Amino acid sequence: MKFFKLFFIIISTTVFSQELTLQQANHLASLPLKCIQQEYPNKLGQLLIDSTEIQSPKKLHPTFYGCFDWHSSVHGHWSLVYLLKKFPNLSNKELIIQKLKTNLSAANIQVEIDYLNKKHEKSFERTYGWNWLLKLQLELETSSEPFAAELAQNLKPLSTIIIERYIEFLPKLLYPVRVGTHSNTAFGLTNAWDYALFSNNELLLKSIEENAIRLYQKDQNCPFNWEPSGTDFLSPCLEEMALMQRILPKTVFLSWLKKFAPNLFKKDFKWEVARVSDRTDGHLVHLDGLNFSRAWNMYYLINQYPNEFKHLKSLADYHFNFSLPSVVDGNYEGEHWLASFALRAFEENR
Repeated sequence: MKFFKLFFIIISTTVFSQELTLQQANHLASLPLKCIQQEYPNKLGQLLIDSTEIQSPKKLHPTFYGCFDWHSSVHGHWSLVYLLKKFPNLSNKELIIQKLKTNLSAANIQVEIDYLNKKHEKSFERTYGWNWLLKLQLELETSSEPFAAELAQNLKPLSTIIIERYIEFLPKLLYPVRVGTHSNTAFGLTNAWDYALFSNNELLLKSIEENAIRLYQKDQNCPFNWEPSGTDFLSPCLEEMALMQRILPKTVFLSWLKKFAPNLFKKDFKWEVARVSDRTDGHLVHLDGLNFSRAWNMYYLINQYPNEFKHLKSLADYHFNFSLPSVVDGNYEGEHWLASFALRAFEENR
């Protein structure tokens, strides 16, 4: 417990600068480093056709078996690649690289591909895990670390399957999923858009743009007062905003946003943070993630449109600061994933 108390003090005394320090980075890296090869406890999102498919998590998913579930493992890997890129002198660097190379080997990725290619697993991790996988792909491809190029090449065939599934699936989705949890459609397209833009994948860009406009362009007056639902870790309103911000030109986006979220334009806009009653409850602790989701999307908006939305900076900081000390509170329920959400907020707060 001394470690967690120390980290709480470190975080609490520096959060107001919102600048990720090497000391903080080392502590945040320790969480995915600890769990990306921790097989249990584990939650499998598996559809069983017969008893032959009952196997251990590591056997089923030799790359992404750790950190409790597949998607958390994916963004745990992203966290480590991101931190190595930002801090080349990160502690335990060689151990991190060793674990990344072991997990992201070509042989292990092929097993992941084989799993996704099962006819009854076409919807596996749709679209939350898909979205994080493409963020990991982007991080590897943009890293200058010597190890990253090989791992990006290893991961690419799995990412290619995910891209094909996006393009196949999106036209079939007649109505968006607006919840604040894994199946949220808007969040499921944001990282995918970023990777499509970076990789100049015209088919994926076209698919996301056309379907996002179809699903969201007519939306008005998002009910901010409906947030949070009891176990949200994503902001339905702000994730939709972030997606439309990506695909619409400035004048069109700001016109849409005035109808969708008019309160954001008010200089005195207030929004209370989400509060967690029990951080040992794996669902209730989701609400810390919601605070980070709100923060990173407000930062993203401010970055692109500072003249219009700089008044939201203190509100974004408020949400970020509120949950940051809880990232490492000693409970695996939050520790296996919250570092990634905190890092997303750090990433956008520039």
